[in-house]
Amino acid sequence: MTRSGHAALDAELKKLKSEERPAVIRAIAEAREHGDLSENAEYHAAREKQSFIEGRIKEIEAMLSRAEVIDPSKFSGAIKFGATVTLVDEDTDEEKTYRIVGEAEADIENNLLNIRSPLARALIGKDEGDSVEVRTPGGERRYEVLRIQYV
Repeated sequence: MTRSGHAALDAELKKLKSEERPAVIRAIAEAREHGDLSENAEYHAAREKQSFIEGRIKEIEAMLSRAEVIDPSKFSGAIKFGATVTLVDEDTDEEKTYRIVGEAEADIENNLLNIRSPLARALIGKDEGDSVEVRTPGGERRYEVLRIQYV
């Protein structure tokens, strides 16, 4: 896990414990005051949210306890975990930049590519100027590695 990924999970955990958990406890208490719990939709919704929050807290705590924080700024050379890679699609000439990160911090919408994804697996070990062929749901795609950075 990268340092930024670890920090983001830690911040989410603190928010869940300090804000979300107390808020849902208050919501449950308010819903209880409305009487019959068997037909109280507010109570059931609050309990469901509490269950989700507690599950997410346990999940994040487990991830953080097993996490090995890696500082990619100490790396150089071929593509490895933590690399920020600029690629060009050889068919469309479209450039894309991705950072290869761990599963817990992956977010393709923000160009954070899961190390276990087909594209990341194909990129590992490649150098600038190398071409890589990747099988995607849309078919075979070819990319050229333009730039590799470790920040």
